[in-house]
Amino acid sequence: MDKKYYITTPIYYPSGTFHIGHCYTTVIADAIARYKRSKGYDVYFLTGTDEHGIKIQKKAEEKGVTPQEYVDAIVADTKELWEALGITYDKFIRTTDDYHVETVQKIFKKLYDQGDIYKGEYKGKYCTPCESFWTESQLVDGKCPDCGREVYEVTEEAYFFKLSKYQKRLEEYLESHPEFIEPSSRKNEMINNFIKPGLEDLCVSRTSFNWGVPVTFDEKHVVYVWIDALSNYISALGYLSDDDTLFKKFWPADLHIVGKEIVRFHTIIWPIMLMALDLPLPKKVFGHGWLVIDGGKISKSNGNYRDPREYINEYSVDAVRYFLLREVPFGSDGNFTEEALIARTNGDLANVLGNLVNRTIGMCKKYFDNVIPKQNELNEIDNALIDYAMELPNIVESNIDKLDIPAALEAIIELFRKCNKYIDETMPWVLAKEEDKTRLETVIYNLLACAKHGAVALKPFLPTTSESIFEQLNITDENISEFATLESGKTLNEAKPLFMRIDKTL
Repeated sequence: MDKKYYITTPIYYPSGTFHIGHCYTTVIADAIARYKRSKGYDVYFLTGTDEHGIKIQKKAEEKGVTPQEYVDAIVADTKELWEALGITYDKFIRTTDDYHVETVQKIFKKLYDQGDIYKGEYKGKYCTPCESFWTESQLVDGKCPDCGREVYEVTEEAYFFKLSKYQKRLEEYLESHPEFIEPSSRKNEMINNFIKPGLEDLCVSRTSFNWGVPVTFDEKHVVYVWIDALSNYISALGYLSDDDTLFKKFWPADLHIVGKEIVRFHTIIWPIMLMALDLPLPKKVFGHGWLVIDGGKISKSNGNYRDPREYINEYSVDAVRYFLLREVPFGSDGNFTEEALIARTNGDLANVLGNLVNRTIGMCKKYFDNVIPKQNELNEIDNALIDYAMELPNIVESNIDKLDIPAALEAIIELFRKCNKYIDETMPWVLAKEEDKTRLETVIYNLLACAKHGAVALKPFLPTTSESIFEQLNITDENISEFATLESGKTLNEAKPLFMRIDKTL
């Protein structure tokens, strides 16, 4: 079986500031991509930026630069942030890339030629920050239901996409593919709030601004954001280009990870676009919750914004990654506070993981001159620890398959907890005093082997930490098909603290 895996994040709108909540989606996708690669999958991980629209045009005008200059600066900063977070994307797409523009134009023309796009006049409510059209009934207290901001009346000539034509087909697809939208709460929301009340045809072009993809057969129109933005998942693979090798190889996508605020576009507009193009649908769209502060969205206007690099520089990249991956139940909203980041770092990373590795290598140095000892006869306590270490990859895989990354990480940290308990139960210091060398060798060997097993399991999530453990254990072999793969007689490197305990009053 050819193991391929195509995973995407949404393409981010370059608002000028990326907060810790934006990092959440991308770190999750990166962890899954890294994990799949470690399991032998040929992975294609896509992220990028959605750079067209009236908001960009207005912001560029305010700054006295062209829209392209405005987005170029933000994209450079975005790539720097992803590098700081250790994001291993395979492609970074920009909707201003020439190949993407050409693909969008071909898609628009194809849909128009087959009668799925038609010209009309749009009258309705429009939210500029969300770039979303709303009917009167969808507004909440007369405002945008997504962001709560003011909407304004729009009347202009536009092209429309026949969503209504595909409503029944979409309903049938969702009925026969219950796994398509997760978690189930998002699926129920889409069906009950948007699909069952009846889909209206979608406005897919604008004439009131020009910063967008021109419609080739009517150039006073530019393609409206969702046809443009959503097409990135296939334009990045070369769909409708001279070289569609990647498209043939990786489409359909295995997983679109998106924030809950754009689930509607990815589970209604996007699948209908694909149906109209006679293309297979993605296997799964997962709509995760928001990372919030004290129940509110993170933004400069709310006074709770900090550049994520400040947290990375102060607490380490892996501390930030661990918090994002471990703290928030995937699919639900999660609360971000610096206090919680510190508590999670001190608790799991410094006290459990860091302490275990440091103690183990320290004891090996003290009792065996830093040389890996032999593993001798095992007893019941040893076997219980070894059984968990050997089962750990299956536990992690099961949770990754369910996209329950917090549970996968908890299982890994549990191995280190069990090791610390094992030290308390076996009391190496007593064995050394009693000169029970045979038993002491086994205990230290088992602890070193568990450190290796834990580091291998942890690598997709905390790559820097895992590499540090490998370096201290003086190993490059990541084979954990058996427990006792460490080479007895080999000298370890010096112990280095993985995480220092943070003592900070906020």
